[in-house]
Amino acid sequence: MRLSASQLVCLGHGNRQSRPWIVSDELRSLVEPLLPKPSPKKAEGRPRVPDRQALCGIPFVLHTGIQWEYLPQELGFGSGMTCWRRLAAWNEAGVWDRLHQLLLNELRSKNQLDWERAVIDSSHVRGARRGPEGGPSPVDRARPGSKHHLIVNGQVIPLAVSLTGGNRNDVTQLEPLLDKIPAVADQVGRPRRRPDALLADRGYDHDKYRHLLWQRGIRPVIASRGEPHGTGLGVFRYVAERTIAWRHGFRRLRIRWERRCDIHQAFLGLAVCLITHRHRIGDRLPGTSTYATW
Repeated sequence: MRLSASQLVCLGHGNRQSRPWIVSDELRSLVEPLLPKPSPKKAEGRPRVPDRQALCGIPFVLHTGIQWEYLPQELGFGSGMTCWRRLAAWNEAGVWDRLHQLLLNELRSKNQLDWERAVIDSSHVRGARRGPEGGPSPVDRARPGSKHHLIVNGQVIPLAVSLTGGNRNDVTQLEPLLDKIPAVADQVGRPRRRPDALLADRGYDHDKYRHLLWQRGIRPVIASRGEPHGTGLGVFRYVAERTIAWRHGFRRLRIRWERRCDIHQAFLGLAVCLITHRHRIGDRLPGTSTYATW
């Protein structure tokens, strides 16, 4: 069922759960100092849409999955093309990466970021169009698709995420993901960017990758091939599946509509920031009250 623009405006005045795209003043205060300064206009014309408006329009598209050209003007977010250009520019400037690092630093300063263990996993998303970082779907070779790879800690906080083609093996992203974990300021000593242990499924079961993790000072906990299901690490690895489910709760990430991989990667980075921010403010997502321990 499609909602009219007037109905969407009414939703914006409902309870909190009906308008998750609204950017709080607290989050806005963190993002705005990271935004690049606009270049001076070379010719006169319409005034520039304030960043604050576009900063609300982009999460609206992320949450609802609406096409850019149908972004309702009545909501006051500016045009869809304006929000699209801001998203591309801010992603190129590394805004989402710096925001994620800032949120992790604050979690660590409050002793709310656990480095005891992390879990690596991936999920496949269907691609509506062919483009860079796309490839044959592992379940339907006739259709394009992409993969979202992530590392999440035991508290269900995402540490790093990446985008590849749907036909890429998960293990190819082991080192790139570890390298993408930001350096988080620790309470004592140098900044930290590695967990004590990394949990992985049978796809990583090879001495080569265990040795690679030991070299980085990370203890590998990898499921062995040939063992029956139910005897492995599922009791601990579910935190990755849960984070993947939250990420797919953003409608724009359920299917890759963008031909350009940087735009989809920007949505992916923003979703990671929003999930991390909800942990930071103590607004738990469903099912995060407890998690498995060693």
